[in-house]
Amino acid sequence: MSRTGWDAHGWELAPIASMAVSLEADDRMALTLQITRRGELFATAPLRLTMAEAERIHAALCHALNREAAPLDAPECRKPIQYSGGRRRY
Repeated sequence: MSRTGWDAHGWELAPIASMAVSLEADDRMALTLQITRRGELFATAPLRLTMAEAERIHAALCHALNREAAPLDAPECRKPIQYSGGRRRY
């Protein structure tokens, strides 16, 4: 599967890379997604998450990404931590 959701009818759902996640007045986070069908932009829509929902997604992504070495330009939370005794954790 690609980085987007897709089905047999050609629908895709993906984050808009140029748009940052925003914190809204009601303490929810919003990530703007673009919805396309067969390559044509259909709409954009915010994915609104509570802080708890965002934390669960963050934890799930970190867990899934832990199988891969972090690229050099990865955010701090993906960089290894050196513990005393030489043990490394991510």
